[in-house]
Amino acid sequence: MIGEGIQSTNQRKHSYVQDHVEVGFFTDPSVCIGCKACEVACKEWNHVPDDGFTWSGNSYDNTGHLGASTWRHVMFLEQDRPKGNQVTGSMGLPADPQSDMSAVGSPEAEDPFRWVFLSDVCKHCEEAGCLEACPTGSIVRTEVGSVLVQNDVCNGCGYCVVSCPFGVIDRRPEPLVDAGGAFKCTFCYDRQKSGLVPACAKVCPTESIVFGRLDDLRARGAERVQQLQQNGYSDAQLYDPTETSVRGIHAFFLILGEPEAYGLPPKPQIPTIYLKSAWTSAFATAIASIIATLLAFAFFS
Repeated sequence: MIGEGIQSTNQRKHSYVQDHVEVGFFTDPSVCIGCKACEVACKEWNHVPDDGFTWSGNSYDNTGHLGASTWRHVMFLEQDRPKGNQVTGSMGLPADPQSDMSAVGSPEAEDPFRWVFLSDVCKHCEEAGCLEACPTGSIVRTEVGSVLVQNDVCNGCGYCVVSCPFGVIDRRPEPLVDAGGAFKCTFCYDRQKSGLVPACAKVCPTESIVFGRLDDLRARGAERVQQLQQNGYSDAQLYDPTETSVRGIHAFFLILGEPEAYGLPPKPQIPTIYLKSAWTSAFATAIASIIATLLAFAFFS
């Protein structure tokens, strides 16, 4: 994708909404430089309020997590693991802290370390827990398969918040604008209706975020994983939980290592999968209560 200029799907206009084509995001942290341009573009275009200017001291990641006022979050992940065929070289430390420090810089003095930058976003699940839980119909599925919250219909009940397996959606607190309502990434649906690419993908300088047809992106993602594995990134894999009740996501990721390190559940599930067992338990409890009541009347009468 990089170097295709205006031919890139991140730059050219499209008619996906009119053609009812399912679209998605493919995010590749192996080329992300952590610039946070996507965060800024998202806030600027969608008029998302600031989420505080507190220096967290947690690496350079002061955003922290997704929320009602953070629809894109560039995660800074620090790990004591090698990145691909990384060679620490003269910056290495002795494997044994008690060993002679003169070993620093020797071939045995390896201290693997990597930073991984990942731009997190709402996953726009194929089976969305937030959509199924919404009692007012404010959360809808769009023509391109994304999940959209209509703020003017939302009553702020919060059912969607507890039903999201990824902890993405949240209610906006006072004194921010539209406080009380639930907010998350809209997939820049307003831009897409006009044939424009979502703001975050449009500005990504390395095209770590790629926007396009969902089937094309999944094929590209599988190809990228294979390419990285051949180049020493043995822990590269796609995060797209198609085998769970979520049935896949429209914003999927290439990750290095395990999903837990990125705050991603390895097997996300939507709450409605427990409805059958819940209703069965409730029915059994009701029958048992009726029988117990009848026996009580029969015994004491």
